[in-house]
Amino acid sequence: MNLKEKVGAQLVESMKKGDKLRTETMRMLKAQILEFEKKDALNKMTENDELAILNIAVKKRKESIELFEKGNRLELAEKEKAELVILYEFMPKQLTEIEISEIVKNIIKTENAQCDKDFPKVIGKAMQQLKGKADGKIVNNIVKTLLAATS
Repeated sequence: MNLKEKVGAQLVESMKKGDKLRTETMRMLKAQILEFEKKDALNKMTENDELAILNIAVKKRKESIELFEKGNRLELAEKEKAELVILYEFMPKQLTEIEISEIVKNIIKTENAQCDKDFPKVIGKAMQQLKGKADGKIVNNIVKTLLAATS
């Protein structure tokens, strides 16, 4: 079952149950999927496209949470956090920092990276391997830390 079918099924189910938050979240995801399909009507949506849609939705929620908390709008931040939990149900399992570190260490070893100048090469490979499985900010910090330790 692809993302569009999953979202459609959960939208119907949440409407039947009267789950307002899930219904709103599913409608938002469905709108993003439809927007993507309109832009690229000739090509069928791939797994990477689905992941990109989810990543955009997750990133928006995280940014909103941060802004609402800075603005002391905690009730809105809580709503965004609840939506984020729902979105993570559709994402691949997120890796821990230890798992990310191991992957980055292997990339550093295979790329023979030794200093900060090698950062672009390492982060590119890391993000490619960890796409959808880890937050980009966490990966970025781990890469910087490990490269600093090797130099």
